[in-house]
Amino acid sequence: MTYIVNDECIKCKYMDCVEVCPVDCFYEGENMLVIHPDECIDCGVCEPECPVDAIKPDTEPGLEKWLSVNAEFSKVWPNIVAKKEPPADAKEWESVPGKYEKYFSPKPGDSDIGIGAKKASSIADEGQDP
Repeated sequence: MTYIVNDECIKCKYMDCVEVCPVDCFYEGENMLVIHPDECIDCGVCEPECPVDAIKPDTEPGLEKWLSVNAEFSKVWPNIVAKKEPPADAKEWESVPGKYEKYFSPKPGDSDIGIGAKKASSIADEGQDP
């Protein structure tokens, strides 16, 4: 079992879940977050933190599509390890139907980079070989 993020997150992108995750398994896209299914330890602490109910256990029926979306994009989006502010218009997007088909963006988030990339970046800044 793992947890997934569904389209309720799109354009809301509240990040309370990121703050409580003990294994940093969230990845940031331009307008939503996903969970890396192989890194998630199934603890469930993130689920009640989401104010739009976008986090579900993958054992719920009908979530196969979301498991696939989470698996695919967690491989290419940057890891997010600290909570940031949600979009200014996040409240307006709560409960909007059909967000995946209309508004999903495959682009990565733009301000956080993964821990490994941060380390490589700081080494490069110091003029050292990684």
